[in-house]
Amino acid sequence: MKQLLLVVSGLAFLIACNSGKPQTNLTFNKEIAPLIHKHCTPCHRPGEAGPFSLITYKDVRKKAKTIARVVEAGVMPPWPADPEYSHFVGEKILTDTEKEMIVTWFNAGCPEGNASDLKPAPIYPEGSQLGKPDVVIRMEEPFTIPGDNRDRFMVFKIPYELEKDTFLRMVEYVPGNRKLSHHVNGHIIQYDDKQKKDVFVGPRYVDREVAGTLDSCYRFMKLLNDDETYPLLTPSVFNFLPGVLPQQYPDGIGGYRIKKKGAILMRDLHYGPTPVSETDQPHINLFFSAKPPERPFMETQLGTLGISEIVPPLLIPPDTIMKFVTKALIYHDISLVTINPHMHLLGKSFLAYAITPQSDTIRLVRIPKWDFRWQYFYTYPTMLKIPAGSTIVAEGVFDNTRNNPNNPFSPPREITGLGGSMRTTDEMFQLILTFLPYFPGDEHIRLDNILPGQTGLE
Repeated sequence: MKQLLLVVSGLAFLIACNSGKPQTNLTFNKEIAPLIHKHCTPCHRPGEAGPFSLITYKDVRKKAKTIARVVEAGVMPPWPADPEYSHFVGEKILTDTEKEMIVTWFNAGCPEGNASDLKPAPIYPEGSQLGKPDVVIRMEEPFTIPGDNRDRFMVFKIPYELEKDTFLRMVEYVPGNRKLSHHVNGHIIQYDDKQKKDVFVGPRYVDREVAGTLDSCYRFMKLLNDDETYPLLTPSVFNFLPGVLPQQYPDGIGGYRIKKKGAILMRDLHYGPTPVSETDQPHINLFFSAKPPERPFMETQLGTLGISEIVPPLLIPPDTIMKFVTKALIYHDISLVTINPHMHLLGKSFLAYAITPQSDTIRLVRIPKWDFRWQYFYTYPTMLKIPAGSTIVAEGVFDNTRNNPNNPFSPPREITGLGGSMRTTDEMFQLILTFLPYFPGDEHIRLDNILPGQTGLE
């Protein structure tokens, strides 16, 4: 670690000394604060997931050495997807010039500058990021996060009963403890009156590492219908990562039909480690729609628990680095909206692309350095047309050696992903796709910076 820090510091010094243009007059108030407020402050502010605040000059000056190092090393801001391969909404990326500015400012002694140059820090809304919800569904009791300094991966359900079947425009997750809530993927389970008499029966949560499989979770939490069949699942209605705003879509795109009886299913709620016990009591905001969804999203997944097999089967011997591939044929034209690569701790790199019938390659996503802590649902700036007859391919490389600092076992053990286990110490290899049947002109509908009521047309 000391050698790494020395190398990074050396690189920072060389960049500062060998820059093609002198930047010795950089100040926090004029040049650095806008970069910090845009890329760092959304997480690094009181009550959020960042371990320290980065709002004021005093905040940043105190951590300037750390900031320069992690920026130069490409560790922060966290954005695993390679911007030279494909682009997405809300990219958290510093340009080489911006990185150089931060390092140069640090090497110059972190000058503050003139107070008149400092623009006000962003004002972040409390609670909902989307406005006033129509209904709020709350977890009935706070969940206690033990102070044992370990990551915790939970499955939660929040049952509800509305006045009637209805339509939803958006669903938003609001954590009660933003400091420890790292990510969550949320779904809605829908029940028919004749199939489930009491949606409130059963435990509200289970530790994913204990339950093991999704089927075990369903049975333990009494999520199945009364006849032991699986209820209707509306997948991926919300996703949460620190500093990531809820995605909004143009009118007519997305939305959901839901029955009056159901349950919010948080299948993968990740809490970060804490030395002292804390609590969390999240809630879900529902935003109704007066009309049924015109083009509701569809979802499928390749790989583990998905529509395509993994080749070779996902079994990783100790002391090996292995590549696995999964692919699926697309039978109809689709408009791809979001993409979510998923692996566990042995993940090393991830690549996804589509091959058209004309043998052209459509770039989907490339993650050169897999980071289990930052698994985004990546949204394309405009919907991506994948023509019928194309094959979507995902390639995942897994590192089960001692050189992998995230390897949960020392010495390495054989790791399997054959049983669909959700345990972090087992493996998964998935590519989750959110899409629509293609309509002419979809590729011109913008999905970035969309507000309710806008069309998104270029």
